Parts: sequence; C-alpha cells; structure tokens
Amino acid sequence: MYWMKIQSRQENTVYLALWGMLFAAPVLSLYVRSVSMPDFTFQWSDILMVWKLFVVYFLLFLVHNFVLAPMLIHRQKRVLYFSIVAVILSLFIIYQCSHRPQPMRHGPPPIEQIEKMEEFKRHRPPEFKKGQHVPPVFFGEHDVVAVVVLVLMFGMNLGVKGYFKGRSDQKKLAALQKENLAQQLEYLKYQINPHFFMNTLNNIHALVDIDPEKAKSTILELSKMMRFILYEGDKNGVPLTREFDFIRHYVTLMRLRYTDKVRIEVDLPDEVPDKTIQPLMLISFIENAFKHGISYQRPSFIEIKASVSSSRLHFTCHNSKADTPNQEKGGVGLANVKQRLQLLYDNNFTLNIHETPETYTVELNIPLTPNTNDTLHGY
Repeated sequence: MYWMKIQSRQENTVYLALWGMLFAAPVLSLYVRSVSMPDFTFQWSDILMVWKLFVVYFLLFLVHNFVLAPMLIHRQKRVLYFSIVAVILSLFIIYQCSHRPQPMRHGPPPIEQIEKMEEFKRHRPPEFKKGQHVPPVFFGEHDVVAVVVLVLMFGMNLGVKGYFKGRSDQKKLAALQKENLAQQLEYLKYQINPHFFMNTLNNIHALVDIDPEKAKSTILELSKMMRFILYEGDKNGVPLTREFDFIRHYVTLMRLRYTDKVRIEVDLPDEVPDKTIQPLMLISFIENAFKHGISYQRPSFIEIKASVSSSRLHFTCHNSKADTPNQEKGGVGLANVKQRLQLLYDNNFTLNIHETPETYTVELNIPLTPNTNDTLHGY
C-alpha cells in the first residue's frame, strides 16, 4: 500500500541520516582541530582508518536491519533471532581481537616518544615483573567497548523498527475499520442482488406445484442465508462452522438453477476446531466460480474443498471456464478480497490463482483465530 511505502521510506531516511552523521563526524573533528591547532595536520589516512571500522558496523547493521530485525519484529521468531545474533557477536569478537585498530595520530610523533618506544622494546616494563599477573591480551577493554557498541546498535535498530511497526499497526487498524464499513455495504449490495433473488424465488415458485416439500426446504435454506448475513455478516469473526454452513446453503440454492450437466462437489469438514474466520471471506470465490465457470453448451464443474491444519485454513475452488462468462454483477470483487486479506493478515496468508484456457483454480491459506464469542446467534 502507498502509506506503507511512505513509512518504509521514512524509516530508511532515519537510518541514512544517522549513518551520514556518523561517517561525517571524524571529518568534522579533524577539520576543527586543524583550524584551531596550527601544528595539527589534516590527514585523510586517519579518517580512512576510522571509516574502515565504521564499514564493519555498517555491514552488520545492514544484515540486522533487512534480515534479522524483521525476523523478530514481524515474524516473532525469537529463538532463531537470538541464536543468529549470538553467532554474529561471536564472529565479531574473533574479528575484533584479530584486527586491533591503530591509534589515530595527531601529527608526527615527537622524538621523545620514539625513544621511549625503543626503550620499551629493549627492556621489560617495570610494572610487568616476572611472576606478576599480566592482563589478558586476547580480549581487552577496547574489544569490550566494540561489542557493547554493536549490541547498542542492534538495540537501536530494533527500537526504530518497533516504533515504525507500531505506527504501521495503528494505520492498518484505522484502514481496517474503514474497510469493514465499506465491506458491510458490499455485503448488503451482494445479498440484495436482484438477479440472485429473482432466480431463487422463481425456482421456489416453480417448486411449489411440482415438489412442495422441496420448496419449503429451499425457503428454509434462503432464510438461513439471510439470517447469517443479518446477524453474523457485520462481525469481526464468525465460527468456522457457520461459514461452512453458509457455503452449503448457497450451493444448495445454486444447484436449483442447473441441470445434471453441471457437476458441483462440496468437500467441507463437518467437525472443525473452535476457530473463527472473517465472515463471507470465501463466498466471493465461489460466486465467481458460478458466474464465470458454468457453460450451458457443454458439461461444466465446480469443486469446492476446505481443510484445517495447525490452526490454518486451506481453501480451494476449482472450476471450469465458460465459453461466454456470465456478466451478472454483484458480490465482492477479487481486488477487494486481496486488499481485505492484506489488511487482515498482512503477509501471513497465501493466495494462489492458477488459470488455464479450460479451468480456473483459487487456493487460499489463512490463519484461524480462537473463538472468543460467548454468545452466538443460532439458526
């Protein structure tokens, strides 16, 4: 979405500004010294030496920002994140201890300092006498500071990402609320589709004289559908069994319109876990299958299947393609369904559409949420 791209651009601008100031700091520091201290010489070799250290941090930042931080912030994979960070810190410690930086020079060293360095090489320093404890040289104070700086950099990166993630969630919530209001209007427009009601009522009228019992059962199916829309269609989540029942009622009514040349198969589990789904999330795919997949000149088919595994729903709608698709309007368009899925599940869903000259297949995999409704409207 457009606002998500803007937010990502703002986050990257913050990082660019921080790293820009960090790389500019040694240049400004040496420039100020060269102006205020006449004996001080501005040397780019000193700056390049500092930049060499910054490049290591910058590369690790890129890895953390684009690979590791999203793993924790967006996917909540804490164990994997901290394991990889521990490995990176270990490798960084080994690198840091084997590439100790030389101190920055502030002009040529004086002759006295050179003489002291030569004297230090010829004689053992008096403070390190034989038998006296010598501090370890593998991991010194400078190495501790370097590791702490790296940890703080990772923490800063997580903080900035968490801040923008919070802003993104708030905007998504606001957009989702607006989408729900618009979606309710779409639901109403779909349900009062005159073609659907006219065909269903005509079928019922024809059944009154031919098969009164079947006409009664058809009216009951239609009333159940309408009751679902009135009482469940405006909720944030409905039990999965209710959604499946709604699909069965819809297919039962649609069967009345077609002959035996149209093969309609519905495979929905009778027993499902106590999970909820967004209302009327699946019916748009089924409606499109009936509108665009039924041919009156040759045999056609519609196959609807759903299964639940590991708190996720896998839904498939496979149908033939009509020579001349039905141009009947109404229902929720595929673009609206995709936008709704993106708002509800972010990237935690998959929607695959496979189309051939003869068939059209939709595969949807979405997470299910626990049922928290204490009072549910019954049929």
